[in-house]
Amino acid sequence: MTQSSAMSMPAREHMLTSIDQVHLERMTLGDRSLEREVLEIFARQTAMTLQRIAGAGPARTAAAAHTLKGSARGIGAWRVAAAAERLEQAAANAADDGEVMLAAIAELEAASFEARLAIGLRLRETDGAPAAGRGRSRDH
Repeated sequence: MTQSSAMSMPAREHMLTSIDQVHLERMTLGDRSLEREVLEIFARQTAMTLQRIAGAGPARTAAAAHTLKGSARGIGAWRVAAAAERLEQAAANAADDGEVMLAAIAELEAASFEARLAIGLRLRETDGAPAAGRGRSRDH
């Protein structure tokens, strides 16, 4: 093992734990092509949701966080789900303390970034693996 690969090992392991692999495999019934599709959709949804939250008021922020919380739970992104739930609650109480809402947004951004990195690693790992559904139409 080279020095650079030894140094990157803990970071890689941490990123892989951002997504509960057992939960994800159970939710996708072990279908690697479905897993890939779900992860790609989640990564896009997370990025779009964070953009929407950036300029939204408390009500829209709470609704967007609620949606993201459900999606994160679906794939086993527990840290994202917890951060989204905290943001949802902070947005509901935004009149009380705007600083709490800003902190919750920052936490969600960090958790989402980490999850998207983990997804990228997972998708790269599965690029070489045969997938039963590869090549199928997305118009289904």
